[in-house]
Amino acid sequence: MNAEQRQQAITDAVVRDGRVTVVNLAADHGVTVETIRRDLAALDRVGALRKVHGGAVAATRLALPETAVTEREHLAAPAKRAIAAAALSSLLDGGLLAAGATLILDAGTSVGALARILPEGLDLTVVTSSVLTAARLAGRRGLTVRVLGGEVRGITQAAVGPEALAALSRLRVDLAVLGTNGLSADHGLSTPDPDEAAVKTAMVRAARRVVVLADATKTGQEHLVSFADLSDVDLLVTDIPPTTALSTCLTGSGTEVLVA
Repeated sequence: MNAEQRQQAITDAVVRDGRVTVVNLAADHGVTVETIRRDLAALDRVGALRKVHGGAVAATRLALPETAVTEREHLAAPAKRAIAAAALSSLLDGGLLAAGATLILDAGTSVGALARILPEGLDLTVVTSSVLTAARLAGRRGLTVRVLGGEVRGITQAAVGPEALAALSRLRVDLAVLGTNGLSADHGLSTPDPDEAAVKTAMVRAARRVVVLADATKTGQEHLVSFADLSDVDLLVTDIPPTTALSTCLTGSGTEVLVA
């Protein structure tokens, strides 16, 4: 495989997985890490990907078409599992998931990864907009699960609309855990659909603390509707350190950043 073929394979891997690492690419292609770093630098220069510490992520900054939740669950899946595990550990250690806690879980796929590993026996009350998450948690011992009403969007399996907003307006929970399609310094947290954005905003307002789970492919993307400012987020859990510019904004907004 020559350099051109190898760089095409690297680009395909970034598109497929959302993130690649120098070490894994070197092993996959039987070359040195220095060679891979040169490949990534060349691909970054032409805009094929964005080079980050230890690897690269997708370069797209503009909104991509929405895909079904069952498809999105497989995108950057290892990163989402790592983010979920780090978030759970932090929340347990910090006492935010103590017995009797109330929390909102939105329909994000990283949030779904967290839902899968919620421990039993904590007597948690979980409110969710996600039909899939509700189904996964309904039989779990020690969890009370409440589903928001309203129209269910087929593409995300999430409840939206006036009924969901009315229910959220009456709630006050300890914690909201949200996903996002985009995360940037200028546009905050964003998503393509106005109805889902309205529900996410209402979730932020209903919670005493807000946690956002976002893999590195979301960083720098700006979608149609901003549903929260960076200052609304108490904890951001991600898999790659944010860029210097974004990190500065997060620090200024008082947002804690946890890298899985």
